[in-house]
Amino acid sequence: MRNPPPRLDTTQLFTPAPLPVATLNSRERLACLRLIRSENVGPVAFRELVNHFGGAEAALAALPELSRRGGGRRAIRICPETMAVAELEAADKAGAAPLFTIEPGYPPLLAHVDVPPPLVYVRGDIRLLSRPAVAIVGSRDCSAAGQKLARMLAADLGAAGFVIASGLARGIDGAAHEAALPTGTIAVLAGGLDIVYPPEHAGLQQRIGETGCLISEQPPGFEPRAKDFPRRNRIISGISYGVIVIEAARRSGTLVTARTAGEQGREVFAVPGHPLDPRAEGTNALLKDGATLVTCGADVLSALSHVSGRQHTGLREADVPHHVQAPVPIQPPPLLGSDDRQRLVSALGPAPIDIDTLQRATGLPIRSVNVILMELDLAGRIERHGGQLVSLRTPPPQ
Repeated sequence: MRNPPPRLDTTQLFTPAPLPVATLNSRERLACLRLIRSENVGPVAFRELVNHFGGAEAALAALPELSRRGGGRRAIRICPETMAVAELEAADKAGAAPLFTIEPGYPPLLAHVDVPPPLVYVRGDIRLLSRPAVAIVGSRDCSAAGQKLARMLAADLGAAGFVIASGLARGIDGAAHEAALPTGTIAVLAGGLDIVYPPEHAGLQQRIGETGCLISEQPPGFEPRAKDFPRRNRIISGISYGVIVIEAARRSGTLVTARTAGEQGREVFAVPGHPLDPRAEGTNALLKDGATLVTCGADVLSALSHVSGRQHTGLREADVPHHVQAPVPIQPPPLLGSDDRQRLVSALGPAPIDIDTLQRATGLPIRSVNVILMELDLAGRIERHGGQLVSLRTPPPQ
């Protein structure tokens, strides 16, 4: 009989760095949702608006003027209160609770990624989101050996104190979730929490919603599209300390999760496969690129015990970006002239450029740069690329 790896004291090794939190009342929660669902308010704009105005209600009131100053050619569309109320009622009916970035219970590691989703819906045991997690992902068309290894790793890491995260897909994902149900598992969905996908995992999804945790950034009733799965993958890696890849073809979508994990500063693990097996091409390529080789749970625990020394998040404190803060006193807006806005627009182009370079090129104070970018964002004139990169949006052809 296999001896499971020794249990780690994860309360000591993997305590995420604290973030400022604030309990929202129903009015503030409604305002946050309306802000998120308003036109041109992406994750970065939401964060900047709430931080700048000290709350979502004041930010909503400021949207029309900000968009006008940014050069918007028409009035910005603000999410009606009735629409936001209907979404929250649908979530309540589906047993899903909204979690905003500043609320207690928001996944602490996810809050430390470059641009965290400002809102996620959760159903089940929300406490699992604050426990240390490892993701196990892989091929939908996997081998029996791959499924066995996924179950073994999930069971061993679960016994050692880790929650297992995955995407509820066929194959490796489903095997990992099944094995981790007794110790804790999180399923990240590409659609709404009330949408079952794939259909054969209806029973598994229901059990995870009862004893584990379901999470999605999409509202109830949202049917997943192909482009939504990479977005789901960034949450899988974002809530985890490391991602284990088992059986992935060279063009597998699973490799998107591995790449995102690397960009987020997470550990990437790969299980080696036979060189002639096409299902191992992707994982073997990951190993060539520097992923950590894994054949048992002890390999993962050994690697993560070293990571735990870096602020317990796998990230240095200096690497942690500024996120939405609890409401703060509103500061007077910087005095900006049309020349300041034009100077910054002239420094932008179709190629992404980082905000620090923009500040140096224009000579404007960084707060002024951020305010002008926020105005341009709301006017739909710039694109955000992550990593503090922005570019001028290319106008559509006439």
